[in-house]
Amino acid sequence: MSLFEERTILTVSRLTGLIRGVLEENFEHVWVEGEVSNLALPASGHLYFTLKDPGAQIRCVMFRASARALRFKLQNGMMLVARGRVSVYDQRGEYQFIVEYLEPKGVGALQLAFVQLKEKLAREGLFDESRKQRLPVLPLKIGIVTSTSGAALHDILTVLRHRHAGVDVLISPVRVQGEGAAEEIAGAVRDFNRYGDVDVLIVGRGGGSLEDLWSFNEEVVARAIFSSRIPVISAVGHEVDFTIADLVADMRAPTPSAAAEMVVKSREEMDNHLQHLSRRLFNALDRRMTSCRERLVSTMRALKDPTMLVGNLFQRIDELRDRMSRALRGELRLLREGLAADMHRLRLSHPVLAVERCRERLLALDARMTSLVTRQLDGHRERTSVSVARLHAYSPLTTLVRGYSIVRRLDDGTVVRDSRQIEPGDCLGVVFGHGSAECVVKKRHDERDRE
Repeated sequence: MSLFEERTILTVSRLTGLIRGVLEENFEHVWVEGEVSNLALPASGHLYFTLKDPGAQIRCVMFRASARALRFKLQNGMMLVARGRVSVYDQRGEYQFIVEYLEPKGVGALQLAFVQLKEKLAREGLFDESRKQRLPVLPLKIGIVTSTSGAALHDILTVLRHRHAGVDVLISPVRVQGEGAAEEIAGAVRDFNRYGDVDVLIVGRGGGSLEDLWSFNEEVVARAIFSSRIPVISAVGHEVDFTIADLVADMRAPTPSAAAEMVVKSREEMDNHLQHLSRRLFNALDRRMTSCRERLVSTMRALKDPTMLVGNLFQRIDELRDRMSRALRGELRLLREGLAADMHRLRLSHPVLAVERCRERLLALDARMTSLVTRQLDGHRERTSVSVARLHAYSPLTTLVRGYSIVRRLDDGTVVRDSRQIEPGDCLGVVFGHGSAECVVKKRHDERDRE
């Protein structure tokens, strides 16, 4: 059937399935590089993220089976190279990149994982020198965690046999590389700690590539070594090889043979150490004998002349009495000064003094209040006088005293301001500066009449 025939109708599911088939068939093994963003880490163990560059982006998913194989921790902003296939997520109708393998761009995945774990454990204090244990001087039992098929075990046993053939060795055979090796190494360290009857542990293997040594860079091994109550020597690879186990262990040995040399000193070293201790013991005894001899000579002299011995004792008693007297005087002086200070503080805090201070403060406040009230009254009095003078100046009575009068109509009390308000015969009331009068208008003179 041709999809482009007229009126060929497809369901959404059918169309999506056809597109998915085209993509998966033509983009089955693709390498893509880009920057990680929108990283999501759900509890399912799958990884969801976006790979982007300045021009585009694509949704990616890395299922749990592939994600478990990652040696490093995925983070936003990383530049990655991814291998996988292109497919379609039907439920959203979006194409996506199903990632099967990831590696950091420009740096190996194992190297990045090493750096990330090293920084994490350093922040937690697993590398601190303050918590590292000292190795025993002469261990009686040595535990070894390594592979029985490697050269490391043979080298360790050879050195121990030559240096101290009588030391007991307990071996916990484990795999030192490959899937599950880290768990076996960590389990062996924990088993030795449960067993307890071991003075020191050697954990290691011979040299190899970074991948071969990776079991000693696993977090489970680092935490087992950190939690060990038995001192641990890490002896992994050659002198140039460094692992996380080396950083956590109480002591790092450049090779397995060197680890055996650290644990058990050679006979020559032990002889030299014993000779050194013997010389120190002889010198200490010699000094002790000299001191006792001098004390004996002094005692013999005192026995020959008892007065010297008694005199020395009396002199010592006088010195002690003098020191005691000075000490007592000093103590009494300090007590006397403390008592005087306490009495002074008590006097300052006496209730009578407190009442007196309060009374003085009350008197001061009363004086301030009186002064303030007096000043306010004087101000009010002065302002009142000014107001009275102004009222007196504006008073009609004052105008009347100067010779003026007020004329009112007696019938309605209207003030007469114009001659045209009255007529002859009207009765008027006249108010003078002193007294008043009632008048009858005889004749009215208007202003034009005066002209």
